[in-house]
Amino acid sequence: MTGQTSTTAPSKEAATGRVVRPLDALDRQILGELISNARTSIRSLAERVHISRASAYARVNRLVADRVITGFSARIAHERAGLGTSAYVSLSIEQNSWGEVSAHLGRLPYVEHVSRLGADFDVLVLVRAPDNAALRVLVLDRIQNIPSVRTTRTWLVFDEFEGPGADWPNLGP
Repeated sequence: MTGQTSTTAPSKEAATGRVVRPLDALDRQILGELISNARTSIRSLAERVHISRASAYARVNRLVADRVITGFSARIAHERAGLGTSAYVSLSIEQNSWGEVSAHLGRLPYVEHVSRLGADFDVLVLVRAPDNAALRVLVLDRIQNIPSVRTTRTWLVFDEFEGPGADWPNLGP
């Protein structure tokens, strides 16, 4: 086929080597329902999106297998659960040390979320600790002692809320 080009986009593959299918309107509607209430039954989900239970079950299983859905969880009121201090901690790290640093961070208590960034610093960590003393120990004794961490900077969270996120049922292809 010399001189010819294909207009077909290359397929994406999931970590399992399977082709990842694009989300259709029904998939997005299912995601919206599950984000709203991860505890909903397949029967209730099927009724809400107007499909059979078998179809709902198959679609949810496909979304899980394709790693679109990576888990089901509860939303926690952190203060009521004993984690009254929240902070963002930025890290500047040595070049090419992301793998090592992220592995260390992944083993630390109170680390809720870690992002590698393209910014004035390299890593942003969301921490939820019981109190300021636990936060101090985490940042000064644990994070700053990770090899390849050059500097840290901590921002205390005084108040927070969750935004609405994506409007899954109304997202287009």
